[in-house]
Amino acid sequence: MPSASFPRRSARTQGFTLGAPRTVTAGASVLFLRSAGGTERSNALWALDTETGQERMLADPAALRTDDEVSPEEQARRERARERALGITGYATDRDGHLAAFTISGRLFVVDVATGDARELPAQQPVADPRPAPDGNRVAYLSGGQLRVIDVDGSGDRALAEPDGADITWGAAEFIAAEEIDRHRGYWWSPDGSRLLAARVDESPVQYLYIADPSAPLSKPTAMRYPAAGTANADVSLAVFDLDGNRVDVDWDRQAFPYLVTAHWSRHGRPLIAVETRDQRTQLVLAFDPATGRTTEVHRDTDPHWVEIKPGWPAWTPNGDLVRISADDGAYRLVVGDQPWTAAVLQVRAVLDIGDEDILISASEQDPTQLHLYRVTADGARQVTHRPGVHIGTRSGDVLVVATSTLDEPRTRVRVHRGEQEIAEIGNQADDPEMKLNVELLSLGDRELCSALLLPNDYDPADGPLPVLLDPYGGPHAQRVLSRQQGYLTSQWFADQGFAVLVTDGRGTGGRGPEWDRAVAGDLAGPPLQDQVDALHAAAEQHPELDLGRVAIRGWSFGGYLAALAVLRRPDVFHAAVVGAGVVDWRLYDTHYTERYLGDPNEVPDVYVKNSLLADAGNLERPMLIVHGTVDDNVVLAHALRLSAALTACARPHNVLPLPGVSHMPTEETTTENLLLLQVDFLRKSLAR
Repeated sequence: MPSASFPRRSARTQGFTLGAPRTVTAGASVLFLRSAGGTERSNALWALDTETGQERMLADPAALRTDDEVSPEEQARRERARERALGITGYATDRDGHLAAFTISGRLFVVDVATGDARELPAQQPVADPRPAPDGNRVAYLSGGQLRVIDVDGSGDRALAEPDGADITWGAAEFIAAEEIDRHRGYWWSPDGSRLLAARVDESPVQYLYIADPSAPLSKPTAMRYPAAGTANADVSLAVFDLDGNRVDVDWDRQAFPYLVTAHWSRHGRPLIAVETRDQRTQLVLAFDPATGRTTEVHRDTDPHWVEIKPGWPAWTPNGDLVRISADDGAYRLVVGDQPWTAAVLQVRAVLDIGDEDILISASEQDPTQLHLYRVTADGARQVTHRPGVHIGTRSGDVLVVATSTLDEPRTRVRVHRGEQEIAEIGNQADDPEMKLNVELLSLGDRELCSALLLPNDYDPADGPLPVLLDPYGGPHAQRVLSRQQGYLTSQWFADQGFAVLVTDGRGTGGRGPEWDRAVAGDLAGPPLQDQVDALHAAAEQHPELDLGRVAIRGWSFGGYLAALAVLRRPDVFHAAVVGAGVVDWRLYDTHYTERYLGDPNEVPDVYVKNSLLADAGNLERPMLIVHGTVDDNVVLAHALRLSAALTACARPHNVLPLPGVSHMPTEETTTENLLLLQVDFLRKSLAR
């Protein structure tokens, strides 16, 4: 039997992820991060030799005598990346994987992968985002808004780009890029290591938000630049620097295309950037001349709603053909040059690697709950992974690493292949949840909504019908219903407390093509909520053990917004809600995410009114528990406070649970554990007959 409760063990193990290999890089030595065990938060850097299959530790934070101090800039980066670990939380390598660079406590370290010799370089501190040159002779890094470079022997530390204003930084991803565009970097080496492409970010146009923790009244509020919907974004430009600091600005129409989506600089063609309009309906791929900064349009995508951003493109093949993902014929398709290389039956999720003979992609076919790897050529796609589940891969040359998660096994298995042969499996030291899943994957209603129904393991139909708990996220791009165990552990724990738990991915949640994604255009409330209602009723038709007279809903972030919507707009269906860190007024949320779906509030204010919770406050007639971290810098505390104020103004009883010192996701063990227990207590009382 487990020595502690599931909530305690889940909190202590960070959802049973500690001790599992992560951040894997394929090559002659497969590099990865892993902590020492299932309750250890500090990651070390490891290597697996593809000749012998043996693992060895390359860098141990404890041996390097670091105290894991985190600078404000690094803390912000970790918040954007939802990073909760300690020790080595990221690394980068040279082209051949011979040298790796990383930071601990704002100090710069490099390690020779062959020998395991790890040493500190005398770089300016605090150091962020170090990246070795492709040839491994020097390391670029960020410090104090500067883009700097240092030779691997520790000499020649110098700034290539320095801020020319108080609100300017070089080489870092701005808030919108990191939070919404999935671009977590702001500089790129040239293939020969002689130049760098770097982003200049000017945040002076962006309004301030002031994040104060009411539980610490002696502490000054933290001022942060936050581009809320309809307000100014950071001004992002690009320049090329040689190693002497000489600068060439990259020229494109930044007023028409202000968002920098990504960059690609390989040996197979001119460097590429992808940029998009503020309304995200047009995206350009531009090639540029590093010597002059002059850009040339290579490709243009347009969409009446928005152009979807997918990882891994644009890029060049070794033959100089442009690789991209295009929304055509009801699918996201891989296109090389002007030819589609995948059929409409595949929904391409990402380009993972472009080889000499094929392109490795991740995609879903008939079942959106499964994610597989495919090798694609001009002649078609060949499926690489076959076991039902979720497969994530990385490849370099003939070495392929596949992480496989299934409904049958509690831990992800990470296998290393050379060609068609499996040569090793990376050890996974994560704790076993020791929880039996009683889960059934369903396809519900006319829209074939992907759902998971979890019942108590000890449920006996003779005991009568069960109260129902809907446990969705329900928002764009975020699937919860996948063929793997990891996403259902907390839901199963709620089920074992006496609930039938239903998890549903409605329209907009991804995996099913462009039309599915764009069904929420202009309306983040209607389709997501209707899909939860329809899934509930369809599930109850198949499972009479669901008591439709006792239905609750819980959620976090968009799921919190959806939970509040449910009891405010459909009290005939929902009888209680837990609203965790939910958006209340979309005018307070960021530009890129919100304007993609709802447009500019200055142009369509009625759309924002329709999607806000505030006008519905007077409709509350069901129990509502509002939970919010006091220092949340993503969905700020003002959302919860404004909802509470609106409910109070309408004399509607409700409960508010502030989480002192907590940002968007609670990480402290006791808080995380007790938050689950408090939710169960609230739900039981609210649904009691």
